[in-house]
Amino acid sequence: MKLNRFTVFGLSSLLLTSAIVLPSLSSQVWANQTADQLIAQEVSVLSSSNFITVEQDHQTTGQVRVIRLNGKRYLDFDSEFTTAQGPDVQIILYRGNKVPLNVSEEDYITLSKLKSFNGSQRYEIPNNIDLDDLKSVGIWCRKFNVTFAYASLS
Repeated sequence: MKLNRFTVFGLSSLLLTSAIVLPSLSSQVWANQTADQLIAQEVSVLSSSNFITVEQDHQTTGQVRVIRLNGKRYLDFDSEFTTAQGPDVQIILYRGNKVPLNVSEEDYITLSKLKSFNGSQRYEIPNNIDLDDLKSVGIWCRKFNVTFAYASLS
């Protein structure tokens, strides 16, 4: 069989392009699958609960999860999270299943200042905090000792 030089050039170009492009595409697909698998393996949900508003005109909505990621625990608020605005709003971990309107100092641990009044956010839970002793998370205004909302951690 006789091939003209345009056919040979076309075939050799096709083979060369395939040799360069296909391995990089397959390794890219493999890298993406591996990253997705690693992410799925590293994040585990330990608990999940919806926020419940405590005697407020402005409802607190959204979900909080306790997750483990890369060996660390976090409170993870979803993108639907929204709460009332106020001064010095804190994230607290409370000993009881329900956080009352006003809390006593011996019944909670302050985890962090609230980062934002809405949207997804994440707070690291230090390793020295035993969640078996703390049953709920609260959104709490320190200045007026008023709980906006809480969610169960169990």
